[in-house]
Amino acid sequence: MNRIKVIGFDADDTLWVNEPYYQEVEKIFCKLLENYLPTKEISVELFKTEMENLEKYGYGAKGFMLSMIETALKISNNNVSSETIDKILKLGKDLLEKPIELLDDIEFSLNHLKSNYLLVVATKGDLLDQQRKLNSSGLLHHFHHIEIMHDKNETEYKKLLKRLDIQSEEFLMVGNSLKSDILPVLSIGGQAIHVPYHTTWQHETINDESTSKDYHTITKMKELITILTK
Repeated sequence: MNRIKVIGFDADDTLWVNEPYYQEVEKIFCKLLENYLPTKEISVELFKTEMENLEKYGYGAKGFMLSMIETALKISNNNVSSETIDKILKLGKDLLEKPIELLDDIEFSLNHLKSNYLLVVATKGDLLDQQRKLNSSGLLHHFHHIEIMHDKNETEYKKLLKRLDIQSEEFLMVGNSLKSDILPVLSIGGQAIHVPYHTTWQHETINDESTSKDYHTITKMKELITILTK
């Protein structure tokens, strides 16, 4: 850890609450369409549609809203009412207007770390929505650089390190997703710290037993300070 110069932070469910809002919206969506399919089957169809649309829409609330509309049309055989479509649109817009709820110890930890490291945000999602969240969070002044990525894979992390003009061993990534925040960074020679969140989107889940253990896991963000000062 003594070679670290830059610390990257994931945003959603690492700095602030995100996934619970999506799960809440999905429950309401399934309730709206319960006359067509059981709730579990609707969730399966929605996830399938989301995965098919990722390359077109990317991550975030707008893509989720479009996938909900497409799923509603699909499972209703295009018979879903315009009133229901309007309600789905409202659900999507509500997601875009959710208040920012910072997770525990975030402000304290960032304030402590920025005196010794360059801090960056490395997140994925809809550009406008992530910018809105960052602006509303009150955290922008802590960060040297903001990177809103199309996806979080080895190629994109290498591009980030090139922009930051650092070597991979000088970079530490902190996030809640093993798939997006931890494993790609380890694979390019960086370091990573996993901060699990109590709920995770199923697209981000992996079989932990099959992954490298060459990373730290913490339960609260302020534990990061302890690890870095050992």
